[in-house]
Amino acid sequence: MIPDRLIMDAKTIDRALYRMAHEIAEQNEKLSQVALVGIQTRGVPLAHRLAAKIQLFTKVVLPVGALDITLHRDDLRQKAVIPVIHPTHISFDVTGKNIILVDDVLFTGRSFQAALNALLDFGRCARIQICVLVDRGHRELPLHADFTGKNIPTALDEKVNVRVFEVDGEDHVKVVAS
Repeated sequence: MIPDRLIMDAKTIDRALYRMAHEIAEQNEKLSQVALVGIQTRGVPLAHRLAAKIQLFTKVVLPVGALDITLHRDDLRQKAVIPVIHPTHISFDVTGKNIILVDDVLFTGRSFQAALNALLDFGRCARIQICVLVDRGHRELPLHADFTGKNIPTALDEKVNVRVFEVDGEDHVKVVAS
């Protein structure tokens, strides 16, 4: 049995989020037109953390939303279990805004495709950017992250396990055997 590999601990995650927050501010001159939308489940607390870090050094409060993509997934019919639907909370108008979709892992790109479809139900954004804590490669769709905490090369039979304190009671990223 191959042991789990610790890729990021709490300090490494915090440093990555801090760097990504600066990159977001640098690449979006008009922060007043930016909003963060976290993909349920772990993307939501990551989006809140990024917004808090951006506010620390810019004094701009970015709106943060939560998006459930369950019913927009293209593999919904292939799953034998009943899907768990999490709440979607987007209390601001996305029309004309630069939206940054935030999630924990970018793998095949299918979750972000579902997120794009779900987000467009709320209006026409001026621009949509992708922000992930971990990009593990193996894309099936032509999507890329605009902001990445860490690129982790993985095998297809491995899994990236992201845990965040707000959901799991601890922060870390591990690569585990499937």
